[in-house]
Amino acid sequence: VCSSDLETLRLGRLVNDVRTLSLAEAGQLPLDRQPVDMSALVAQAAAAFQPLAEADGIQLRLNLAPTPPLSADASRLHQVLANLIANALRYAPQGSHRPPCVTIRIASEVDSVIVSVSDTGPGLTHDQQAQVFDRFWRSDAARSREQGGSGLGLAIARGIVEAHGGTIGVRSEAGQGTEFWFRLKTG
Repeated sequence: VCSSDLETLRLGRLVNDVRTLSLAEAGQLPLDRQPVDMSALVAQAAAAFQPLAEADGIQLRLNLAPTPPLSADASRLHQVLANLIANALRYAPQGSHRPPCVTIRIASEVDSVIVSVSDTGPGLTHDQQAQVFDRFWRSDAARSREQGGSGLGLAIARGIVEAHGGTIGVRSEAGQGTEFWFRLKTG
């Protein structure tokens, strides 16, 4: 594949990401709501990233509790999971923990399901946490778009989760890794 073809693909992906984000921010993101088993969806997303994790020497752990089905758009939630897992895999090796690890958890509460993706990476400062869901924000401003994406993934994840009536957040401490989580209502 020549570099102009790669650039065309990259530009097409960026245009699609901006469109998805714009629809989400306008409250017009179309959702194909069906019953979704979050444990199965998380297991499927994790399986897709397992070869990448193994190739990079990263342990990918799952801690999946049984959950009631959600009325949700599985492909949109898969997009959220893929973004969170890809980010965690990118940063896990940069932490002080050996071997690096990414853990995906699902917990069930009375009226909601909580999914979290945590890494053993370098963590985020308080200021970084305040900006992490902003458009085009990247923790390493020196990183090129080819190395690390457009800076839209977490903004899109927030838009998708909020379109489902859920909430998304981050917990982190510099030097201690990062945990991204989202909560969706059941029933």
